[in-house]
Amino acid sequence: MNAIEATHLGKCYTRKGLGAPTLFGALTAGFRKKTDPFWCIRDATFEIPAGRTVGVIGPNGSGKSSLLGLTAGTITPTEGAVRTYGRISSLLELGAGFHPDLSGRENVFLNAALLGIPREDVKKKFDRIVDFAELREFIDMPVKHYSSGMYVRLGFSVAVEVDPDILLVDEVLAVGDIAFQLKCLDRIRDFQKRGKTLLFVSHALQTIEEFCDEAFLIYHGKLVERGDPGDVILAFIRAYMGEGGGLYTQEFGTRTVEFGNVRLLDAEGHEAGTFETGGVMTVEIPYVAHRRVEKPVFGFSLKTGNGMYIFGSNTQIQQHELAFIEGEGVMKLDLSPLRLMHGNYFLSLSIHSWDHAEQFHRREDWWPFAVRTPSGALGQFQLDSRWL
Repeated sequence: MNAIEATHLGKCYTRKGLGAPTLFGALTAGFRKKTDPFWCIRDATFEIPAGRTVGVIGPNGSGKSSLLGLTAGTITPTEGAVRTYGRISSLLELGAGFHPDLSGRENVFLNAALLGIPREDVKKKFDRIVDFAELREFIDMPVKHYSSGMYVRLGFSVAVEVDPDILLVDEVLAVGDIAFQLKCLDRIRDFQKRGKTLLFVSHALQTIEEFCDEAFLIYHGKLVERGDPGDVILAFIRAYMGEGGGLYTQEFGTRTVEFGNVRLLDAEGHEAGTFETGGVMTVEIPYVAHRRVEKPVFGFSLKTGNGMYIFGSNTQIQQHELAFIEGEGVMKLDLSPLRLMHGNYFLSLSIHSWDHAEQFHRREDWWPFAVRTPSGALGQFQLDSRWL
């Protein structure tokens, strides 16, 4: 049984302009307007079975939030249709469904009414809503005086306490404090255990991979890929975030020494993008030194898909001293046995002087790769352990 079904779903907006900025154009602007159709979502067809958790990823402006709005019914489709089966609750944007001049208490009932929840049901759940939001002392204050975090806490509390069959959540959870984010994620786990259907947008790729059964990749209004979260995330990273063409990569340095075509190699020496926990991973690092450089330092660092720094080292720290480099050469970095656990990661590389005064070349978050853990163990790193 499906919870959500979309068929050739699309939404088009019209952008208006004045044409050429000439005197004649300005005089005739009232008589003619140039219109430009803009499809934020087009031809999206998918089914989400009941009880599944699906994450939606993609660059900013790709149409992720529009897809959720269409699913929630807050946006009317231009073409196609979307159907949902069961009670639906959503938290799509900051302050949605709240009236700024009403108190938090009044807005709980207003928001619930917009979700189709009877007033008597809300009365029974009111204390739980307020306690979950941790806003007891502010509940009778007009919400126009709330911070963005308070808005999110109250909105999420209403959305989950009305016990929907389908929950839609946009990136707004990122506004709340860390403690409340963890509390929300615990509630999402509870929803999953109870067989609820969740569809949510997030830029936190590690969260998508951890919580979702499936991921959708939206790009320029198109559903370009769907499937296993790890595979879809890696496709996103490679297509839109990696090898210098992406969202988070950085490159800087004097280029006195610079990298060539760096390759990530598996046990057979073949270039690869996916590796196994405990397996072989070698980084082949060609370089060109445009002058003789005494005692250069090669370094690397690793980050998770969420951008969390997890490890870094260099030849100086590891007492692998190079007397000098000049012209072309190749360094190799052996990360075997690979201790990283299931997930997506970014590799950064750098070359700098021994005294750290000159950064020759640094590429930050430049090389994405994935790790798969066949054992089923969980966490960030594999530790050698045994039971006695």
